Amino acid sequence: MAPGEAPVVYINDPLLRVHGVQLAIKREDMLHPVVSGNKWRKLKYNLLEATEQGCKRLLSFGGAYSNHIHALASVGKELDFTTIGVIRGESFAADNPSLVEVRSFGMQLHFVDRDTYRCRNDADYINTLQQRFGPCYLIPEGGSTPLAVKGVTELWQEVDEAFDYVALAAGTGATASGVILGAPVGTEVRVYAVLKGAGFLCHEISAYLGDEGSLASWQVFQEYHFGGYARITPQLVAFMDRFEALHKIPLDPIYTAKMLYAVYAQIRSGDIAPGSKILAIHTGGLQGRRGMEAKMQTLRAHDDYGYA
Repeated sequence: MAPGEAPVVYINDPLLRVHGVQLAIKREDMLHPVVSGNKWRKLKYNLLEATEQGCKRLLSFGGAYSNHIHALASVGKELDFTTIGVIRGESFAADNPSLVEVRSFGMQLHFVDRDTYRCRNDADYINTLQQRFGPCYLIPEGGSTPLAVKGVTELWQEVDEAFDYVALAAGTGATASGVILGAPVGTEVRVYAVLKGAGFLCHEISAYLGDEGSLASWQVFQEYHFGGYARITPQLVAFMDRFEALHKIPLDPIYTAKMLYAVYAQIRSGDIAPGSKILAIHTGGLQGRRGMEAKMQTLRAHDDYGYA
């Protein structure tokens, strides 16, 4: 599973010129045609560990449009792993474009209701799954493990200049932890939560960082979730449309678009100082956009649609 290039590209935008800010985007979405962005980096060492243990069956968890499940199924086919996905929701979701593709990669899907899904971290439930499907190498929801954090730190090997700020979106905190751990001293990492009520993120990140902490400073912003995970607004969709038209860089509405909206808002407010250099991490996840297209089209027809 060899990665491609994930270049750092600078963008030219009127807002940036007005505020004297430089913004570059680390195009992690270009790492792999299917297993892109943080999913590639988070799976790398987990798959090496599974191989070391001699385990060729992988089991993990996710929703009906999960980027992680999609990536795991693809890499399972590529590297000859058997893959099992425990999917939150009803079995009719198997007909959506993402899960149709997942099945074509050879992943076996096991649908569970939301109450059962909440048990995904319970030892008894894990034992039940192991008995049903046989011995498996377990990868948590989103692929978030200390090995995933290790993989994410490696993106810094491809960045050869200094930045004042690094920006990224966060769900579970593993990707953010890897970025923070690898960031050079003097860098401030800004983590934008995509879940509503994400106060747990600071604890999760601190746990991954451990006693040694990090060379970089960091903080979590919780006010740019647009209503919660997979929730969007007319203003967010308008921002995405304008950004994509101007810069020809595809975004996903669940993670990267929210992060970039937040960065632009903080540039306008002065919270990111004029003269700053910012590196925004594009974490991929573009396949999950398929589950949002109908909602985005509806919002484009909303009376409040407009760039904010």
